Amino acid sequence: MLEIFFESNKEVISFCEQLFYYNKKIDLYWKTSEEWGNRITFKNDFPVNEYNDAIAKSMTDVFIEHRLNLMMEEVIKGSYYYTDVEEIERILDLSLWIVTGNDRDSKVIRGEADPYSLLHSLFKANIEGAKTVHFDSIINFRLNVFKDHLIYLVGLAIDEYKREEEHQTFINMLRDYITNKEPLYHIVYVLQGTPFSFFKHNGKIFSRMELKKLMKREPLYIVGLDDNEWNLAPLIAMAPKQIYIYGDHPSEPKTSTVINIFQEKVIFKPYNKFPFFNYFKKL
Repeated sequence: MLEIFFESNKEVISFCEQLFYYNKKIDLYWKTSEEWGNRITFKNDFPVNEYNDAIAKSMTDVFIEHRLNLMMEEVIKGSYYYTDVEEIERILDLSLWIVTGNDRDSKVIRGEADPYSLLHSLFKANIEGAKTVHFDSIINFRLNVFKDHLIYLVGLAIDEYKREEEHQTFINMLRDYITNKEPLYHIVYVLQGTPFSFFKHNGKIFSRMELKKLMKREPLYIVGLDDNEWNLAPLIAMAPKQIYIYGDHPSEPKTSTVINIFQEKVIFKPYNKFPFFNYFKKL
């Protein structure tokens, strides 16, 4: 008969919920004692080997819900020596995203290794053939392989955090630059693309030659830009009072950067609202 012990009431409740989610046929008994905490036992005729996978998955889910944040915070403080509360919180958010995220970016950052699969395999290895299992004991003494991998993943989160900090410093520098610069144009229209296309108030497109001349007039190297950058640099050189961006992707990275720098000066509109399509037809 398999026995599983949990010290935390919340964790044993989560475990039972997840176990029944994975297999509704499992028959278990839950008993609480002052000495052992929460004790989960299964019927004598319970085919444990058939359900080890569900039990291991449930333990993995409980760990991620109740223990992962604490372990990552210990890594941030103990392995990377961060002490500032705000920095720790941001790195913790990024670490959780990298470890558990299902989006393409988080998967690319963490690489081929799947933290969930690693946890699942470790929990499964610790319950196979066992008669008594202590959840806390597994976490404290049997997850060293996962802890080592977590140190690496938190390190990736810290790299991402530093890139964010550098990017924000860059954004702030450009904001200051355009604040102190005399606008060359009152309104500039931008059409999303690779690269952006820029238009004057009368609908005529800025040629590459015009943009090149505008950028040559500005010491853009001071703010980390050069005259071979064709998306942000032209707008910094022109510093317009109003920017209208037309497209179907408001969260597209180049567009987001422009909005972050120019803020209330930017108005984003759908691609089909672009006012100068007739001008294109005449070209």
